[in-house]
Amino acid sequence: MASGFFAILDDVATLLDDVASMSKVATEKTAGILGDDLAVNAEKASGFASKRELPVLWAITKGSLLNKIIILPIAFLLSAFLPWAVIVILVLGGLYLAYEGAEKIYEFFVPHEHARIPADLKPIEKKDILIMEKAKIKSAILTDFILSIEIVIIALGTVLNKPLTTQILVVTFIALLATVGVYGIVALIVRMDEFGTRLIKLNGEDNSISDIIGRFFVNALPWVIKSLAVIGTIALLLVSGGIFAHNLSFLHNPFPWLPDLIYEFVVGLLTGFLVLLVYKGGRKLVASL
Repeated sequence: MASGFFAILDDVATLLDDVASMSKVATEKTAGILGDDLAVNAEKASGFASKRELPVLWAITKGSLLNKIIILPIAFLLSAFLPWAVIVILVLGGLYLAYEGAEKIYEFFVPHEHARIPADLKPIEKKDILIMEKAKIKSAILTDFILSIEIVIIALGTVLNKPLTTQILVVTFIALLATVGVYGIVALIVRMDEFGTRLIKLNGEDNSISDIIGRFFVNALPWVIKSLAVIGTIALLLVSGGIFAHNLSFLHNPFPWLPDLIYEFVVGLLTGFLVLLVYKGGRKLVASL
C-alpha cells in the first residue's frame, strides 16, 4: 500500500518536472508573440481618459480570457485526433506573422498618409465616446484572439510528442501567462504617465527628486510603446522564421556556420515580404478587374 502511494508521488513529481521543463521551452518559443501581444495591447489600451484606462483594460482582459476558453479545447482536440492540423495551422500562422512583420517595416519606410481631422470638428458627446470605447475594446479583443491562436498553437507545437496531460498543463499555463502576465504589464505601462504626474505634484518644490522621476516616467511612456513596437516587429519575424525552419524540412538551416537566430530572422523577413508582395499584387489585380 505504502509503495503504491510513493509510486503515485513519484509519478506526480515526474509529471510536474516534465511540465516545468516543457513550460520553460514553450515560454521561450512564445516569447516573441508575447512581446508583440504586449506592444499591441499597450498601444490599444492607451489614449483613453485616465479614469477609463483600467476599466477598459479589465474589459479587454476578460475578453482575452474568453478567447483562451474557446481556443484551448479546440487545440487539444486537434492535438488528440488531427495532430497534422496543428503543424498546418502553425505554418499558416507563421505566414501571417511574417506578413505582419514585413508590413510594419514597409509602412515605416513607405508611410501612408493619414486622414486629417477637420478644424471645425464639434466636441464629441459622452455617448459617442462610449461607442468609440466599445469599438476599440472589440478591436483589441479580436487582435488578442488572433495572437492567442498563435500563442496556443506554438506552445502546443513544443509538446506534441508529450502525453496529453502534459500538453494540457503546459499550454494552459502559457495561455494564462499570456493573459495575466501581458495585461498586468500593460496596466503598469499605461499608468506610467499618471504615476509620473502624481510624483510631480507630490510637493511644491521645483526640480526635486520626485519631479525628476515623475518627468522621466511621463516622457518615457511614448518611447516605451515605440520600443515595444520595434521589439515586437523583430520578434514577429524571428518567430515566423523559426516556425518555418523547424517545421518545413526544406527550410532547415543549410549553413552550419550561420547562427540559427540570424537565419530564422532572414527567412521570416524574406517570407514576409514575399507574402506582402503577393497580397498587394492580388489586391491591385482584383481592383483592376
